[in-house]
Amino acid sequence: MVIVMSSPTKPEDLERIVQLAHQRNLQTHISHGEERTIVGLIGGDVRELDTATLGRLPGVERVVRILQPFKLASRAHQPDGGQVTIGCHPSSRRVTIGHTKLAIIAGPCSVEGREMTMQTAQAVREHGGHGLRGGAFKPRTSPYSFQGLGRQGLEYLAEARQATGLPVVTEVPAPEQVGLLCEYADVLQIGARNMQNYPLLQEVGRTDRPVLLKRGMSASVEEWLMAAEYVLSQGNNRVILCERGIRTFETSTRNTLDLSAVAVVKQQSHLPVLVDPSHGTGYADLVPSMSLAAIAAGADGLLLEVHPDPPSALCDGGQSLSFAGYAQLTAGLQAVAAAVGREM
Repeated sequence: MVIVMSSPTKPEDLERIVQLAHQRNLQTHISHGEERTIVGLIGGDVRELDTATLGRLPGVERVVRILQPFKLASRAHQPDGGQVTIGCHPSSRRVTIGHTKLAIIAGPCSVEGREMTMQTAQAVREHGGHGLRGGAFKPRTSPYSFQGLGRQGLEYLAEARQATGLPVVTEVPAPEQVGLLCEYADVLQIGARNMQNYPLLQEVGRTDRPVLLKRGMSASVEEWLMAAEYVLSQGNNRVILCERGIRTFETSTRNTLDLSAVAVVKQQSHLPVLVDPSHGTGYADLVPSMSLAAIAAGADGLLLEVHPDPPSALCDGGQSLSFAGYAQLTAGLQAVAAAVGREM
């Protein structure tokens, strides 16, 4: 259930709602927007509350029941859509994702060394990027594949952030590593394989770091949003979704990039959505066209793999853009963004 408070909201009216909820053992999630304050009520007996009675309380504008299983992720919770600001470290630029703003987060699949990380960060910033992605810990299908540099990789990312101001996005593979990642990362990424790792989702939900939640390889949109609900239910409302392709019968691409999911999520949820066409296709030459299509479909930005020498990359070189390819893509995005009323 969502209670939309009148504007301006009086503190005593808001406190009355909170006390009423606690008397009934309900959880409250308060969102302070630019124009409205919204209170989400969650709990076992919330259905017993009478919406008409609540609607007559001082300071209440309207009461809305949420029928979807995902309550806090529902668009009914924030009808106007949401924004997430990234860049928590002193050396980071602050970047807002959502509404009219588009964000480009780019970098290598895996951090392979200091020089390549610094080179890539400089190229990402020079050609319009807003964030630096890079894996220090890399959960891989094969135990014999490159697993990342660990803490050393995090230190390289932090150095690149210091030099460029780009917020760092990196994957956290397990609950026990959340604390370490929070020391270095601006955004905690949950990979596709971990989308339903509920202890991990709850752990990142207890932090103050934005969370980039990738869609699982075989997950429905509802399952994806329910995973986001785990993070939101712990008090962290800074969740960004990422469509990265799903597993289907098609073999001509690495995954099937489901751009229809962007439109569906925009209807059902207020959470910003990025698209990862690198993992979504598996081929660098398909990334530009799918990037343009993603922006046209309503995505709030892109998550791209960029490498100084893709053929020599230790991870996912075939789907990584060269610096020249990345520069050409970002230059071409401006026209599509303007056509759909967005800005870079």
